Amino acid sequence: MSSAVHDNTAEYFMHRCLQLAKLGAGNTAPNPMVGAVLIYKGLIIGEGYHQKYGEAHAEVNAISQAISNGHADNIHQSALYVSLEPCAHFGKTPPCADLIIKYKIPKVVIGCRDPFKEVDGKGIEKLKAAGVEIEVGVLEDECKELNKRFFTFHTKHRPYIILKWAETGDGKIAPPLNPPEGGTFEESASPRLFISNEYSNRLVHKWRSEEAAILVGTNTAMNDDPKLTTRLWKGSSPIRLVVDMHLRLSSSLKVFDHKVKTIVFNAVKHEEEENLVYYQVTADMSLVHQIVNALYQLKIQSVIVEGGAKLLQSFIDEGIWDEARIIKNPELRIMNGLAAPELSEALIVSKQNVFSDTIEVYKSVN
Repeated sequence: MSSAVHDNTAEYFMHRCLQLAKLGAGNTAPNPMVGAVLIYKGLIIGEGYHQKYGEAHAEVNAISQAISNGHADNIHQSALYVSLEPCAHFGKTPPCADLIIKYKIPKVVIGCRDPFKEVDGKGIEKLKAAGVEIEVGVLEDECKELNKRFFTFHTKHRPYIILKWAETGDGKIAPPLNPPEGGTFEESASPRLFISNEYSNRLVHKWRSEEAAILVGTNTAMNDDPKLTTRLWKGSSPIRLVVDMHLRLSSSLKVFDHKVKTIVFNAVKHEEEENLVYYQVTADMSLVHQIVNALYQLKIQSVIVEGGAKLLQSFIDEGIWDEARIIKNPELRIMNGLAAPELSEALIVSKQNVFSDTIEVYKSVN
């Protein structure tokens, strides 16, 4: 049904586009989240969003709803608001720009330009050439923030990188390692320490469901034996990434259960099994750069790095990260534990309490 609005400014309608776009979270990658509304005389006569990768885009759904609502004859006198530039190429679906031209929509208001090389202004150019009035840049920052993973991937040619760890009130990430007789700290197992509470743990699983991949180092995989899945939240589990340069990890670990695609970065071999890929890197180059480049080639748009401290610090020291999420338990303190990573060039953007835990979110200023 049509819905009247009390404020027909461009910002108002673009906010609605963003609300709709968010409904596609977790289902559109590697495509961006996009929302669209069709406006006729101050009324929303159709709206839609990109619901799932490979399926109809937001503009298609908005026009289809307008037709279903009995407004087919009004479309050619309407304005289309869309949070991202309409596509102009054939991908999984036909170009949305062609559909807009077909229905003779006279005006299109766009939140931001699409950085994907197959679009990147081509949709705007095609619409202008057909005589469509174009307005670009309404709530541009908000539209880019919504698809920060997509924009980072296509502008920086790397995935959006989120660092995550939990630390005690005295800044420790794990108990001290106890090396075995005749062994080394690197070879030893550390007793498991549960720092965050059950509510924060559930939130972590939600975070996992929102990213394309999750990365851990050798010691984290060996000592914690994590599944790295989204058991506590509805949604797809991310691709599991594990650093194991010398292939020391036991095949009995949970990350090697073949239930979720797993990529092992190592210096020994390059081969593939069922749901398990051994991706060879070299020891004489930056591991962080090699991982980031590999993920770009594999078209993985985002990764959450969950440990350990050495791997996390490597991303920080290289200046290759976008966001850090730190869960702190101020009441828990341990003696002589492993120090948590230290952020640099960071700006805190939010802080919230989750019962006994405090969650701080930082953004890189690089």
